[in-house]
Parts: sequence; C-alpha cells; structure tokens
Amino acid sequence: MPEWLVLTLAMLAAGAVVVVITLVRHRRAPEDEDPSETPDVIEYMTMWIGVVYAIVLGLAIAGVWEGRSAAQDHVQAEATALHEISERVRVYPADERDRIREDVQAYVSHVVTTEWDAMADRGELTERGDELFARIRQDVTDYEPATDFEAQAYQPLVDQVTAASQARISRAESTGETMPGVVWFGLVAGAVVTIGMVFVLQIRRTARELILAGLFSALIAFLLFLIWDFDSPYSRGVAASAEPFLNLFPGAGG
Repeated sequence: MPEWLVLTLAMLAAGAVVVVITLVRHRRAPEDEDPSETPDVIEYMTMWIGVVYAIVLGLAIAGVWEGRSAAQDHVQAEATALHEISERVRVYPADERDRIREDVQAYVSHVVTTEWDAMADRGELTERGDELFARIRQDVTDYEPATDFEAQAYQPLVDQVTAASQARISRAESTGETMPGVVWFGLVAGAVVTIGMVFVLQIRRTARELILAGLFSALIAFLLFLIWDFDSPYSRGVAASAEPFLNLFPGAGG
C-alpha cells in the first residue's frame, strides 16, 4: 500500500474516531448536562498538556530529520571519496588505472542496486559490498609507485580510501530505525492523552467544534506518521537517496 494512502487513511481514521465518539457521547449525555461547566483547572491542565506534547513532537521530528540528513551526508561523502579515487588514478599506468576504475564502478553499481535494497528491507549492508570495497582498498594500497609523480598521488589516494571506508561504516550504522521503543510509547501515549482531553472539555456542541476536533486529531496523526517516515533513513517515503552515487557515476544504475 502506498505511504500517501496510509497517511490519508490514518488521518481520516483519527478524525473520524474523535467525531464518532463525540457524537455518541452527545446522544448519551444527560439532558441537564451543561457543557460550559468545565472547571478552570481542567482547562489549565489541558493547555499545558498540549504545550508539552507539542514540544515533544517537535523534538522527535527534529531528531529523526537530523538522522535522515546525516545519512544523506554519509552517502555524499562516500560517493565523493570514490569519485576522487577514480579521478586521481589517472597518473597511474593504464592497466592499473583501468583496473581500479573498474573495481570502483563495480562497487558503486552494487551499492545502488543490490545493497541499497538490502538497507531498505533488512537494515544492513551486504557481504558482497564488503568484498568489493576490500578489493578497491587492496588495489590502491598494494600498488608500488614507479615514479615521483605516482608517489605524490599515492598517499592522497590512500586517504580517499580511508574516507570512503569511514563513510561506509557510518552508512552501516545509520541503517534501520533510530527511535527507541520507549520513545514511541511516549509519543503514542501522549497522543491518546492529548486527544482524550477533547472529551474532558466536552467539545460536542457545534459542528464547528466537531470539525476542529477532527482536524486536531488528524494533525497529530500526520505528525506521528511524519516521525515514523523519517525514522528509517534509507527506506520509506522521505529517505536518503543514492543520487550522489548516480550523479558521480552515471552508468552505475544500469
């Protein structure tokens, strides 16, 4: 099921539940009940519950967005380092240069096809990717420069391999979900409490109040969905993409 459809259904369901419960409560309420008689302390508590929960939601969204941005930075750093390796080997002999470039291309092709799907589905990298990257490292580090010009290019190439390795490790560590289960429990429980205060305040008197209550519930459902969507940096809707690899290695996705 498409994620936009899941989001739409979740928002509609949240609003519908509040409206239905409110209408049922309205029909079963005693005739002499006065909805305007809400103690001031309840209104005060409701206000602060909403403020605190809004802060928690904001922090959660900022946290998962930062994780998603960091994941995209890891991809960009790895792609850039590999591109530098491919370009800097131009000073090497033709056979050595072509072999390194072919190995880099093979690794990138594996990342943007097979390994990217593994990160999205299982939250992990592949052993084949480790093998292909180890081959690049071996190509670069085992070469013995034959001239001073090649010797000057050798250390920068080794540094780029190190940079790519660090970015790959960071990419591996950022796969999967980032929000702990206890945080999700707090977010969901906070949503229940916050929406539940709608009934404490007895919002049931006019169509305008019903609409606002439904929209309020749908908004909370949307924000929770947004946190869930950002929570896994390499999968779901708004995720880090392989575009840096595809932009620097146009033939990798074929």
